[in-house]
Amino acid sequence: MRLSASRLAIFLTVLGTASALLHGYAWLRVVADPGWPAPWSTLLGGLALLLAVGMPLAMIGMRVLPERLSVPLAWAAYLWLGTLFYLDVTLLALDGSRLVFENVAYARALAPWVSDDTAGARAVASLAVASTLGLVTWGASRGLAAPRLREVTVEIAGLPKSFDGFRIAQLTDVHVGPMIRRRFVDSVVDRVNALSPDLVAITGDLVDGSVAELASEVAPLSRLSAPHGVRFVTGNHELFSGADAWCAHLPTLGIDVLRNRHVLLERGGESIVLAGIDDAHSSRFGGSSDLGRALEGLDGTEKVVLLAHQPRGIEEAASRGVALQLSGHTHGGQMQPFGALVRLEQPFLSGLHRVRDTQLWVSEGTGTWGPPLRVGTRSEISVITLRAV
Repeated sequence: MRLSASRLAIFLTVLGTASALLHGYAWLRVVADPGWPAPWSTLLGGLALLLAVGMPLAMIGMRVLPERLSVPLAWAAYLWLGTLFYLDVTLLALDGSRLVFENVAYARALAPWVSDDTAGARAVASLAVASTLGLVTWGASRGLAAPRLREVTVEIAGLPKSFDGFRIAQLTDVHVGPMIRRRFVDSVVDRVNALSPDLVAITGDLVDGSVAELASEVAPLSRLSAPHGVRFVTGNHELFSGADAWCAHLPTLGIDVLRNRHVLLERGGESIVLAGIDDAHSSRFGGSSDLGRALEGLDGTEKVVLLAHQPRGIEEAASRGVALQLSGHTHGGQMQPFGALVRLEQPFLSGLHRVRDTQLWVSEGTGTWGPPLRVGTRSEISVITLRAV
């Protein structure tokens, strides 16, 4: 994904500031406070400075350099970002325990990191590093694993009997880009086709890059097959990657793009409505997310399944009588406890929920974004079975 000069400057400023803060805290607690003897203190300090400067530069580089350089840069930068995140989280937890227990009798004997002397500082550093390496190794094994199959049954009052047992395979947040490539897409397509779903729904954030960069990587999607088609709505990462170009390209792969519109799905002489809206951030890129337009022409008696990338539109969907909304975007938090921050923006992280008479299914995502880690979450292919009640 190519960046304009202004966006590049903003991106680099934000990344540089965040990198300085995250690396600075880790350096203070792992290098400076323990007072490691020479030459280790010098070597570790130099490494911390190199990583603090190198990580944001690598993230810029992976967006502007050729693929042979951008792919390894992406792996290096994002693996270190995930490691740094958990190193800082662990250090915060240990420092927090010190604040709580430092005046508790026998605490220093039971938990040496409670002490603020050199021995305590070294205990903090050693425990944090060991815990982080273990957590990152486990998270990478889950993040790089094949997506699980997650099945859910959704009961809909008044659903036409012909659609009882209708199965939707949902892919979302695949994030094809520097780290997720054609081989992964191929394997996902094979697994979805083996499920023989009635419909395949792709609910945004399919790509992280332009059509020119990733057309060959997403080409296996042309093999997706379902009686009621393969349908797509944009996510925020399509907006960053050129949504109009992607929405023009995907139909060449046999994928129907629903941009604030609906289609009728017919089966056994009956029908339901499948609607799709652009991502909630579309207005920032000259577009719109318009549920009213997507439902235009309906009389309100139809059963509507809505594809919307972000869960936070569920209130409007409920007010308009949508039966079921399928969303992604959250990754379930991807790397807990990061989900606590996601919950500040989104009403739900994962699973099946009800808002008045409207149900919402939130997938944890088929791929990963940023660090290829999954802690407390799993990549998934969702299979939603509709039942008439």
